[in-house]
Amino acid sequence: MIANSGFPQMSPQEYLVWEESQLLRYEYLHGEVAAMTGGTIPHNQVAVNLASVLKAHLRGKGCKVLTSDAKVAVSEQGPFHNADVSVTCDERDRAARQFIRYPCLVAEVLSPSTEAVDRGEKFRQYRRIETLREYLLMTPIALVWNVIA
Repeated sequence: MIANSGFPQMSPQEYLVWEESQLLRYEYLHGEVAAMTGGTIPHNQVAVNLASVLKAHLRGKGCKVLTSDAKVAVSEQGPFHNADVSVTCDERDRAARQFIRYPCLVAEVLSPSTEAVDRGEKFRQYRRIETLREYLLMTPIALVWNVIA
């Protein structure tokens, strides 16, 4: 995540309306928005693999498995984060369109540029969600391919 100091302070409602028309994804914290940086292919692979396993495991159980395009709201007033993977099984999120409020799992794929925020500020915020049972932090492992001729 990178900060964008050029944006004016916004209310949560202004942010949600504004962000819908943006080409980039933004997170919202304390009236400020921050653009989400693009992830690496290993980062994406970890998130997709986790989402796939969770989706298969939770099939037929009334849960939604969501990826980073879905917002997780700590409260109606924010902050709003784009978790790499989130799961909600709560009926109150069934018709959610802009964000979910009642996740049971939030997962973040760590990178050098996001690890401190994921372990610190985001973790402090996510802990305020009473339905959250698991906060998973994952690190992509670099694979080394040996080609034998």
